[in-house]
Amino acid sequence: MTTKATTAGHEPVVVDYYSDLLCIWAWIAQRRLDELSEQLGDQVRVHFHFMDVFGDAHGKIRNQWHARGGFDGFADHVAASAGQFDHLAVHPELWRSVRPHSSAPAHLFIKAVQLAYGEGPATALALTMRRAFFENGVDIGQWPNLLGLAEQHALTAAGIESAVASGQAYAALMADYQKAKREGLKGSPSYLLDGGRQVLFGNVGYRILSANVEELLRKPAGEASWC
Repeated sequence: MTTKATTAGHEPVVVDYYSDLLCIWAWIAQRRLDELSEQLGDQVRVHFHFMDVFGDAHGKIRNQWHARGGFDGFADHVAASAGQFDHLAVHPELWRSVRPHSSAPAHLFIKAVQLAYGEGPATALALTMRRAFFENGVDIGQWPNLLGLAEQHALTAAGIESAVASGQAYAALMADYQKAKREGLKGSPSYLLDGGRQVLFGNVGYRILSANVEELLRKPAGEASWC
């Protein structure tokens, strides 16, 4: 059993996690991230970032699913993907009547919360948003719905909208999007480890994820990379 205490002489392993809030595979991955934190405690530090997958959600679905049933076909795909896992359920109206135009408003909102309230509240709200969308069928592409979810965490609109109005939240979001492109990330979710030297992408099982993190924990500090 892995202990939760940080291994002596080792800094925590940093996982840069990139995802889109509307991505079903990122929702599936959430439990694996929770388990990773539960098992490794302060030996691992997950930094959450966003990438642009559903920035134009309607255009994406029209272009990629027009021959496979359109929105209803994509809704069936999302339900079938979640159906592979006993612990997951998705709202039956997801992508049928609940059709967010874009994930960008939710991403921007979280960046504003991060600036106004800090990393912890932003991470907690992002999880609330994912759950609201996938389990409860809340359109998290709409600003009033996002404000309602923020109220559940006692986060006020004034601080959030101030970070948006100043342009800082936009800048933080664009930095994430641009970094994802520079890293050549293929899709959501993507995990960057060892300063970007290792990339895990897509439906990565927990054992694979934890094995990579634990290998980095065992690696001697300052060990040189081979050519």
